Amino acid sequence: MRKEDLRIIFMGTPDFAVPALQALVENNWNVVAVVTAPDKPAGRGLKLVHSPVKEVALQHNLPILQPTNLKDPAFQEELRSYNASLQVIVAFRMLPEAVWNMPQLGSLNIHASLLPHYRGAAPINWALIHGDKETGVTSFFLQHEIDTGDIILQKKVAIAEEDTFGTLYEKLKHAGADLLLETVAAIVEDRVQPYPQPQPEEPLRMAPKIFKQTCQIDWEQPAQQIHNFIRGLSPYPAAWTILEDKQFKVFSGQILENGSKTEPGTYTTDGKTYLHITCGNGTAYAIEELQMEGKKRMNIQDFLRGFTFQQAI
Repeated sequence: MRKEDLRIIFMGTPDFAVPALQALVENNWNVVAVVTAPDKPAGRGLKLVHSPVKEVALQHNLPILQPTNLKDPAFQEELRSYNASLQVIVAFRMLPEAVWNMPQLGSLNIHASLLPHYRGAAPINWALIHGDKETGVTSFFLQHEIDTGDIILQKKVAIAEEDTFGTLYEKLKHAGADLLLETVAAIVEDRVQPYPQPQPEEPLRMAPKIFKQTCQIDWEQPAQQIHNFIRGLSPYPAAWTILEDKQFKVFSGQILENGSKTEPGTYTTDGKTYLHITCGNGTAYAIEELQMEGKKRMNIQDFLRGFTFQQAI
């Protein structure tokens, strides 16, 4: 197939999908339409706001579809009218089979993990929470079960000690765009040899959606696990804890191997420069950045200038 004969429909919504769409357009791939989420009200005035993907589509004058129901026959008829040979999905909703099975060449997805590990909605968060040293991105063809399709290509990405969800997200969204370009070129040049996802000897690590209750810190765990948990949720949605009947988001900190012999969850401070919390296994954690409910994010020194812990040891 010639490059100019490949007709691509791109499906995506958040910022994570933006570099992928930009890469296709800037490298002269024929994106015939973009499917993204409907505009949503946001801000004080509840003004309708475009998705990040829609903003890019508007900049490049690409046709935009914003269905509320992917099973709607009218939407599917309009989608079919674009006569796409391939659909590219990056950070979008689950698709009904009638949609993902529509193009002649199928539908490929870019997923932010090295499949089969971390299938699910939050692969970047969970890789960090588990303390992994490496992750990556995978291109694969969609099948019935979520994130289980045959793998096309993978690209590994190292996880640095200082990485948080925010920094790793940035690395992976650009790695995903690069992988997409490699994948689409391989499809056009008939170099694709998809293979079933391997079944590893160790149990699969999954990446379920994260809810607020998922984000509460368990101070019974060792400080290293807590540190990974915090950076895996920083800056969003953010790990949190309750101190003196107030909720605090915790964004960063340092592991203290030699903690006090107090019960996990006990906190100590000099009221000026540090806040240490006892963790499991005789370790402790020094909080460096936090945010009290209703207040702005601060480093610990600035916070302690305006707040006094009454119950701290």
